[in-house]
Amino acid sequence: MPSETDALDVIAVGAHPDDVEIGCGGTLAKLVEQGYRVGIVDLTDGEPTPASPGPDVRLAEARTAAEVLGVHERFTLPLTNRRLFDGFDERVALAKVFRKWRPKLVLGLGDRTPMASPDHWQAMQITDAAIFYSRLTKWDEKFDGLAPHTISAQIYYPLTFYTLQPPPTANDFVMDIGSTLEKKLAAIRAYETQFPPAKQDLFDRVRAMNVAVGNAAGFAAGERLASPRALGVTDLMASLRL
Repeated sequence: MPSETDALDVIAVGAHPDDVEIGCGGTLAKLVEQGYRVGIVDLTDGEPTPASPGPDVRLAEARTAAEVLGVHERFTLPLTNRRLFDGFDERVALAKVFRKWRPKLVLGLGDRTPMASPDHWQAMQITDAAIFYSRLTKWDEKFDGLAPHTISAQIYYPLTFYTLQPPPTANDFVMDIGSTLEKKLAAIRAYETQFPPAKQDLFDRVRAMNVAVGNAAGFAAGERLASPRALGVTDLMASLRL
């Protein structure tokens, strides 16, 4: 069990290695810059994929990407790519990670991704449930005796480039990633098997989207995130950066 000083402040969850980097990599790098302890959980190893020679290569790419972002811990759960489904065992497996590392905030996928992997939608449901399971009492035998842990906040990140609609969850906002956009792009580039020369247009799309989103909020670059709860303000002037 990690000590209180080793616990993670934030955990981001993806279905596959590279999901988190594309969806909220700039936010994670920014949180690291600000002194928070950040972790990533990949529910699967993402294999097989067409251009990858195997899981060892994909996992090495994921480790490199994590180092670029500066995240402190990265975990890969033994769930199955292409056959990821929201079920009891999957929920418990992720909840065990939350109970062990005791994050204050969890970031997870925010919606379906039509014409892309259905694993993303399943990952959203698994994450939602695991956040709830993490705090349940009188069920310790299901979680290897790990103590219950209440996660204080949850944030969704979208993973699509093909819609002009905002995230389906209300309460969306823009995270300033002006200082970390290049780290985000470098972390994505670590996945050489996933983004060969024929797919280099992805980087232009990521940059363009993050610059456009950031500019809308007065930043050089930004990521659009969403909260399932309304976001309250106690200091209006500070919140408006005045």
